[in-house]
Amino acid sequence: MLNDLLAKIRYKVRYGTQVEWFNFLYLLTRKKHVYIPKIASIDETIDKIIKDKCSISRFGDGEVMLTLSHKNIRYQVGSEELASKLTEVLTSNVEGHLIGLSDVFCDLYRYNRKARRFWRTHFYLFENLWLDRLNPNKQYYNTFVSRPYMDFADRSHSLEWFQHMKQIWQDRDVVFIEGAKSRLGVGNDLFDNARTIRRIIGPPQNAFEKRNEIIREASKLNKDVLIILALGPAATILAYELHKLGYQSLDMGHVDVEYEWCRMGATQKVNLATKNVNEVSGGHTVQDAGDLYRSQIIARIE
Repeated sequence: MLNDLLAKIRYKVRYGTQVEWFNFLYLLTRKKHVYIPKIASIDETIDKIIKDKCSISRFGDGEVMLTLSHKNIRYQVGSEELASKLTEVLTSNVEGHLIGLSDVFCDLYRYNRKARRFWRTHFYLFENLWLDRLNPNKQYYNTFVSRPYMDFADRSHSLEWFQHMKQIWQDRDVVFIEGAKSRLGVGNDLFDNARTIRRIIGPPQNAFEKRNEIIREASKLNKDVLIILALGPAATILAYELHKLGYQSLDMGHVDVEYEWCRMGATQKVNLATKNVNEVSGGHTVQDAGDLYRSQIIARIE
């Protein structure tokens, strides 16, 4: 246990040092984006999904890094196939399918210090990935639709965004495609206005490798269900593929965790008792989710 603790401390010191260094270089060089992509606000993104029953695939730092085949992130190893598929989705133009980007290309002071430092570091190292793959004339939508709390400096609007978001699944038959410990809606009221809830449980790691099995299982569903995905980078691709099959499918990873933190008034990312939090040390250790949760599971893919 002592060795694990020391390893965690060494990692945090190393990571913190790297972030501070690249953040300093970003500010020192006054690095600016060649162009600012057009990204809708959170409310505009929610309204678009509700009005036109759109699907959405979200691209954050991890998904964009995985467009490089040699890159790996936590819970998903990279590959040529994964990189090719993510690039296909990011550069796609399919009617009714939205591409979400992190709205961090301007006005970083909307976000807290930790988030600002992270994104400055990311852009210092990886901005060319975005420039190579984005279309400066395309309308993008907002990934923070599923992360509207923790990274913001002003969190006074977060609960309003969650309430607005709930209109998406009002009186809908919802099917979650989620990781084994994601457990969307367990222990809170985020999805209490859905008509029904069912769950397809996917693998907790490297879910991309099981995407064909997941698609086959999802294809058994009626086309009028609303599919909500929380399955890492695989969800970005699955939302796109399922949309092309005629399903409204939303890549909404982290939305439930963010809602829990919002209800708690948390000021930093913390563990949750019954669901996995992959951004916190020890966040994979969870309690039993209960009988209702188990009764909602219609398939498991391991």
